Amino acid sequence: MSSSPSAKDDIHCSALLEAQHPNDSSQPGMPIYHRRLANPAPLGLLSFATSVFLVSLTGMGTRGVEAPNIIVTTMICFGGICQYIAGIMEFVTGNTLGATVFSAYAGFNVAYALIFIPSTGVLAACTDMATGKPLPELDQALALLVWAWFILSVIFTVAATRASWSLLLTLVFFDLESMLLAVGYTVGNDQILIASRAVGFVVSFCAYWSGTAGLWGSGATVINLPTGDLSHKGTA
Repeated sequence: MSSSPSAKDDIHCSALLEAQHPNDSSQPGMPIYHRRLANPAPLGLLSFATSVFLVSLTGMGTRGVEAPNIIVTTMICFGGICQYIAGIMEFVTGNTLGATVFSAYAGFNVAYALIFIPSTGVLAACTDMATGKPLPELDQALALLVWAWFILSVIFTVAATRASWSLLLTLVFFDLESMLLAVGYTVGNDQILIASRAVGFVVSFCAYWSGTAGLWGSGATVINLPTGDLSHKGTA
């Protein structure tokens, strides 16, 4: 005859799980819930940071590399697939903010990368077949795309006001980067476009900081980076 686990065994198992997965709420918007699964937030944040960092590098023409094609694979595989996985896992943990933000930006990264894949025909549709040069409407089309994502980014920023300073600053600076990028494409000003790429380095730094804090913290290493709790615990 089988017997049910004793209360003592239940307490022991619960204590083991708590020791392995502490309920760390240092980043309420990206919390570590009590669960058997790993925390997906560092993966989502670090993949987001890397995508923005590479886009800024090519946008600034670093080392003479200006063609964005070199970042296509990273934006699809890391910024797209890996970040989408992080978003799905945030759905599992019940974190609405993380699930929405990671999944949305994963879709944006893949959509942006597909523009530069010839077989999609996106660039061909906006290219003068006689000269092989992009038509003026290409910049306007990119402007419309970025303006739409600017609106979404502002919505995400408001949702992060009760998360952490590191996450909030990431989205605030991404708002600024998106706005400058959209304006630069709209008016055809290269200096504004370069300014947007410069802000992108700040975005990637904040996202790297936030993701690293989740990866290194909670006893995983001796390093605990501050993130700035904005949850206002204990307030009405």
